[in-house]
Amino acid sequence: MTGANSGLGEVTARELAKAGAAVVLACRNTDKAAAVAESIGPNATVAQLDLADLASVRSFAESVDRVDVLVNNAGLMAVPQRKTADGFEMQFGTNHLGHFALTGLLLPKVTDRVVTVSSGAHRAGNISIDDPNWEKRKYERWSAYGQSKLANLMFARELQRRLSRAGSKVTSYSAHPGYAATNLQSHTESIFDPLMAVGNKIFGQSAEMGALSQLFAATSPDAEGGEFYGPKNFFGTRGYPAKSASSGRSKDTAMAAQLWELSERLTGVTYQLT
Repeated sequence: MTGANSGLGEVTARELAKAGAAVVLACRNTDKAAAVAESIGPNATVAQLDLADLASVRSFAESVDRVDVLVNNAGLMAVPQRKTADGFEMQFGTNHLGHFALTGLLLPKVTDRVVTVSSGAHRAGNISIDDPNWEKRKYERWSAYGQSKLANLMFARELQRRLSRAGSKVTSYSAHPGYAATNLQSHTESIFDPLMAVGNKIFGQSAEMGALSQLFAATSPDAEGGEFYGPKNFFGTRGYPAKSASSGRSKDTAMAAQLWELSERLTGVTYQLT
């Protein structure tokens, strides 16, 4: 799973390993990941993966022989404008395109399911097919984050539609943690960092609770392919997982198909669906 060196990813990896799964912590910062893996025990190993660099994504995918469950968990939130190694806007490039490429490269090796972590912030997102990397518009960090999280959700649903049409036994799910107190909120490099630190203490649920939605999607026999899972209380911000409502834009199948074609073109990864 990606981004397993802290926050929701660490909790998810820890719980999966506790249940007996062999977990690969695929992370950019392998030093932090190694410390987490050591604390988890022998069921956890570490691999280098930088989702902001397609060469790193390809290298990691080539090193993997088999995946039962792929959890696309890593993400950036509301960072200043910058580019990935391949010239993509950092949030769209990392949160969506990196995971799109990773999933496509690993899919022939996946035996069970793919879980992609989105956010309630997808409601503020709008997919710009003509300018996904903010080259023509003035950059707005929160709008860029919303676009990337909407892309995560639309990708997960479109993947399920394509898997179903292909008659594949692999299933795709999406999940969100509600308002979970993690270090995701501390890397915007802006005045929002201290403000959200206060919000985490007052409103946020624990990372352990926030991770339950993706754990449910990753493991439960009751999870339904194509569905979006998140906390069921307080307008989807807290509580145990259930099916989650989503924006009208997230259900636009025509836009999802366009996003898929754009993502294949930008990443150079074409899916083999069987």
